[in-house]
Amino acid sequence: MRVALAQIVSTEDVAANLLLVEEVAARAAEQGADLVVFPEATMRAFGHPLREIAEPIDGPWGTGVVSIARRLDTTIVVGMFTPGEGGRVRNTLLLAGPDATSSYDKVHLFDAFGFLESRTVEPGTTAVTAEVAGTTIGLATCYDIRFPDLFVASARAGARVQIVCASWGAGPGKAAQWELLARSRAIDTTSVVVAVGQGDPRAAGVDAVADAPTGIGHSVVVSPFGEVLHALGADPDLLVVDLDLSAVDDARRTLPVLDNRVDGLV
Repeated sequence: MRVALAQIVSTEDVAANLLLVEEVAARAAEQGADLVVFPEATMRAFGHPLREIAEPIDGPWGTGVVSIARRLDTTIVVGMFTPGEGGRVRNTLLLAGPDATSSYDKVHLFDAFGFLESRTVEPGTTAVTAEVAGTTIGLATCYDIRFPDLFVASARAGARVQIVCASWGAGPGKAAQWELLARSRAIDTTSVVVAVGQGDPRAAGVDAVADAPTGIGHSVVVSPFGEVLHALGADPDLLVVDLDLSAVDDARRTLPVLDNRVDGLV
């Protein structure tokens, strides 16, 4: 599978962000990407009102992404916001492929480091997997990466690649935690982890809202044994890589943690 890590910096402007998706996805498709992964909150950067722009995945913005994916004959994963209950929204990953569309709603909400995502966001309740280029992938969003059970559920449902889309908050030690968590979830599930974050707005010359988790970059690809295979810096960037999925099969034969796992201890 050839995967593109689309480390962008989104802004308040929903229409401009869709144009950015189109431009970056086209560059990735030119390089033969089967899957183009954009960050969480691509539709609109955190720190700006979300309810006013939230729409169903078959609304104009989501339909625009689907149209791009079909025209480019590739699959796109992108962070958007959909309507929730009680005036809240859902923090949604849209997976738009040439032939099918699915979505994942972020399960674990970022009520940490002084930020209360649950004030405005309604959580999802289930793990989601999808097939891309003949391979099952799992979907996760940002804070989800701190919770191994979601990744184990996806792996047990057949996922060999774990996709994480994030807008990781800045702060002391946060970049190190991001890499450590990506490596840990790969080892937990003997899966390839592709973790794509928003780039650092300061590196891109974009104004960011203070105290909002607007991204630090440092997207990574991690092997099933926890080795960092590819890594980006803070700047917006596009990296297209080939995933060696035979490494997943080798790891699961050598280290069968999914089979050896004892359930019901917590």
